[in-house]
Amino acid sequence: MNRLTERLLERPWLYRAWQAPFAEQKFAPILLHNDLRQVHRVLDVGCGPGTNSKYFAHSDYLGIDINQDYIEDARHRYRREFIACDVRTYRPTQNASFDFVLVNSFLHHLDSADASNILTHVSSVLTEDGHVHILELTMPPDASVSRLLAQWDRGKFARPRQDWERLFSRTFEPVLIQSYPLTGAGVTLWDMLYFKGKLRK
Repeated sequence: MNRLTERLLERPWLYRAWQAPFAEQKFAPILLHNDLRQVHRVLDVGCGPGTNSKYFAHSDYLGIDINQDYIEDARHRYRREFIACDVRTYRPTQNASFDFVLVNSFLHHLDSADASNILTHVSSVLTEDGHVHILELTMPPDASVSRLLAQWDRGKFARPRQDWERLFSRTFEPVLIQSYPLTGAGVTLWDMLYFKGKLRK
């Protein structure tokens, strides 16, 4: 992906349009394996322009993203709480924690050290009975359309499934790990991974 395309995707309306055809497919494993009506407090890490907030109408929701334009657009469009900041510097007010932490297609933009630091910080704001929910782009082992698209993605750190599992499992105890495709016209375009984890004891 060239620099012009990357800059264009920093614009909220264009990012939403790019993501829209696959947003429901991408979020499907979370809806399948969790009752979101039982969720109390949500932290959406790297929330972009806030499109995930619609799934949490009955929860106390907070979206965080470093892109100020995304946050301003999200506030206007969804009327929920959004903060522009680096998640590693975020501290909940009055030590309030979250029982549902969502990290949706964010970590493949980061090297292993930064991704690990964010996961460690996320664990510090998770309730003892809460879960982290991570959706991530995986790098398929063999030549395919999905491997080519993963290589073209503006995130430069798409990893094989086993690498994601090792990275996530250093901080969280796995509860559920599921691979799944994002498809278009009957073709697998991207390979995804859903990881649900809890605090290690």
